[in-house]
Amino acid sequence: MVMKKFLNNPEHITTELLEGFVLAYPKIVRLVSEKIVVRATPKPKNKVAIITMGGSGHEPALSGYVGEGMLDASVVGDVFAAPGGPKVLEALRLFKDHPGILLVILNHAGDVMNGNLAYNMAVKEGLNVKKILTAEDIAPGIDAPVEDRRGLGGCVPLFKVAGAAAEEGKNLDEVFAVAEKFNQTMATLAVTMKTATHPQSGQYISELPDDMMEIGMGQHGEGGGTGPQKILTADATAEIMVRKLIAATKLKKGDKTTLIINGSGATTLMEQFLVFRKAHHVLTEQGIEVIDGRCEEILTVQEAAGFQMFLAKLDNETQHYFEAPSNAPYWITR
Repeated sequence: MVMKKFLNNPEHITTELLEGFVLAYPKIVRLVSEKIVVRATPKPKNKVAIITMGGSGHEPALSGYVGEGMLDASVVGDVFAAPGGPKVLEALRLFKDHPGILLVILNHAGDVMNGNLAYNMAVKEGLNVKKILTAEDIAPGIDAPVEDRRGLGGCVPLFKVAGAAAEEGKNLDEVFAVAEKFNQTMATLAVTMKTATHPQSGQYISELPDDMMEIGMGQHGEGGGTGPQKILTADATAEIMVRKLIAATKLKKGDKTTLIINGSGATTLMEQFLVFRKAHHVLTEQGIEVIDGRCEEILTVQEAAGFQMFLAKLDNETQHYFEAPSNAPYWITR
């Protein structure tokens, strides 16, 4: 099948998309050193900075969440590829005069390797930096070790919570504690019907038969789910997934949660709302209060067909930070 995309030279995709991104949101973000997106109006230097890193091709993640109340910088790699350690270190150095830096790393091999490299070099240089790993994918199993669990779209609400704590003036240890508490109470599960093409090669990342889907497939088409099965209805799919997430987050009657349906790129809002409706019904029937909900594309994989379902248990503190003001291109809270 011929790939149908509006592209120029495939080798220039990342630099051109970042140029377009900052031109679209010049009051919120700007570009530094080609592949580091920072806030147009810098955070005061007496506050902790929040930085993340990851490949392009997942827009609006991750750079779409740079802004007041969220990220201070996003270090961008090539399509589906982690940025190199030296580039991440360069971004960390931009915030050396801040009282601390929190580096958020998604659990994928390249991100972990380069994030750890940059972190270790930054510590040797005397920067006050802590790192946090998001690995909330429950496809390998609720009790699977962290190293086997992928970082999915849950990084984005974590940016929100950590960013709000930093904006309030919390020190690095306090920001880390808030972020890690939220990190330990969140879970994501993905379902895929069709994987994406790689925009630089035109090749499918992996393939599923037209009448099949897979719950638990990774966001790049990696295996590790339950295996292919016949496509189910929106209600049936949502119920299977939300019950697994309730178990993973240990939600019970009287608890508060946030529910996010993250479209993978080719899933319409119509479908996302159908799925959200059923998941919300199941949660409500169990006495679990959904205090915040979203149906939108947060972290995509080009034209992949499917979605990620996200749940997190909220206490009064994390709810406060989740609802705090923010102004990033793709997450505005007033």
